[in-house]
Amino acid sequence: MSTLSATKRALAGAACGAILVAGLVPARAAPAVNKAESVVVMVDHAKVVRLPEKAQTVIIGNPAIADVAVQKNGIMVVTGKSFGVTNLIALDASGTLLAESLVRVGADSDSVLTVQRGLERESYSCTPVCQPAVQLGDAPKYFGDVGSQATTRNGNALGAIKR
Repeated sequence: MSTLSATKRALAGAACGAILVAGLVPARAAPAVNKAESVVVMVDHAKVVRLPEKAQTVIIGNPAIADVAVQKNGIMVVTGKSFGVTNLIALDASGTLLAESLVRVGADSDSVLTVQRGLERESYSCTPVCQPAVQLGDAPKYFGDVGSQATTRNGNALGAIKR
């Protein structure tokens, strides 16, 4: 076996693994599951991902980091809940592993301004005017105050709807 053909085979295997994770082809078309591929989603955002053909069971390693909701037609929605990395497993009806990939949940830093006051951190969403928008890791007092205001406001809005 030449080095060139081994390299081509390795690249083809990696490409098939990437396609499997993206869900673009049935799982049986890929020779192996590539654990290096990731589904990347931001905290408080959702991403639509296609499941491998014949997937019956979906398992998320740490539901505190991400959540999945399986929809019709082999689609699932992955929602980022907390910063971190966990794994996602798809099994067929007999429990055979069809796919396994990593789910990486990060911060949406494009529109978030972080203010550091000594050891205390505050986050603001600037789209385009900056408003308080708590993020995991903000100072507990800031997080509690802004979170409480948001909860009260949402409760008032729901109360107005019920009237």
